[in-house]
Amino acid sequence: MVQHFDEKLKKYAQLAVQTGVGLRPGQRLLIESPIETAPLARALAEAAYEAGASFVDVRWDDDAINLLRYEQAPDGSFDQISRWRVDAELETVEEGGAVLAIRSADPGLLSGVDAGRVSQQARAYGTYRKAYSRKVMTNAVNWNLITAPLPAWSALIFPEATAEEAVDRHWDAIFAATRADQPDPIQAWEDHLAALKTRRDYLTAKGYAALHFKDSEGGTDLTVGLADDHVWGGGASTSAAPEGGRFVPNIPTEEVWTAPHRDKVDGVVVSTKPLSYSGVLIDGIRMRFEGGQVVEMTAQQGGETLKELIATDEGAARLGEVALVPHSSPISQSGLFFFHTLYDENAASHIALGAAYRFNVEGGGTMSDEEFAAHGGNDSIVHVDWMIGSATMDVDGITADGQREPVMRAGEFVI
Repeated sequence: MVQHFDEKLKKYAQLAVQTGVGLRPGQRLLIESPIETAPLARALAEAAYEAGASFVDVRWDDDAINLLRYEQAPDGSFDQISRWRVDAELETVEEGGAVLAIRSADPGLLSGVDAGRVSQQARAYGTYRKAYSRKVMTNAVNWNLITAPLPAWSALIFPEATAEEAVDRHWDAIFAATRADQPDPIQAWEDHLAALKTRRDYLTAKGYAALHFKDSEGGTDLTVGLADDHVWGGGASTSAAPEGGRFVPNIPTEEVWTAPHRDKVDGVVVSTKPLSYSGVLIDGIRMRFEGGQVVEMTAQQGGETLKELIATDEGAARLGEVALVPHSSPISQSGLFFFHTLYDENAASHIALGAAYRFNVEGGGTMSDEEFAAHGGNDSIVHVDWMIGSATMDVDGITADGQREPVMRAGEFVI
């Protein structure tokens, strides 16, 4: 039976509320949404109240207003932020609530804006938001990210289509990637989460000292040491908050990931897909690491923005995540480039500059900063994923005694 759009949208909203944030009866919910995605925000609110939410609030965003500021505000003003935007998140967490964000934006919105303005604003906002980011990094809050089409974004993905057709095709791609178009999306996700758990448990039990990435065609030859007592994540997480329960941070998700050792990354890595970061497209990234730190960096496009990102703080030039994704993932096989990390990171193995998730180290959620660093965990006010996987990428696990074991061959798991 053919499902109509409204039916798929309702299932998508129910999936985000029930499987995504794992909302409990009596819990409050904060929804973060661009004004253009108001129909989805309303569907989420309805799904939340149906699930027993006590209070649903929405924090609205507007790309057009943001662009006006970057274009017309005076120099030196970009260290000013609206603290209430972060305070709303913290208030929700402190009251045991959940946060569900619709992360939709025009990927090229700020492509013509001075990179210094973007980085100054990102640094100011990231610094104030660090308290909330720490809650996320320690699983102290149920949270979830989803997307919805915006016309400018859809046009980038489907440039040959009319504006209306592009949005429709974008919705179809989202519904397919998130399994919202299946007869029972929630059961489909239960099966998918079980498979991801099996893989992450296997890798955690292996306890590899490092992973070696070698791309026979792409130029990557990188050894990523893994943090001491590292734990692999993937699929569902368990909130550390009282009565927090299970949640799935990203919908879609096809990855398993863990924390690199901040001082043990060496070699060359080359991006296999562009990165859309803060409204700027960064492409053709090549980095060389020594002792965990970026020592050389080039990019064919967006290099100034990438340079500003790496200079954000000391931890921004080190890795906080290494993730494995099979080349055969549904998003990869769709053949689409989404211009959005939430989707593109689930089409290819990837690494992230910046902060590591505390729960990727055994006991990391209760460690001091010094203890976490001693285990190899990285800290920063940024966390930016970029894609390095391909159909020609091999990955080996390196044991503590130096033995090599195949993990991926030609972009596919062999474990």
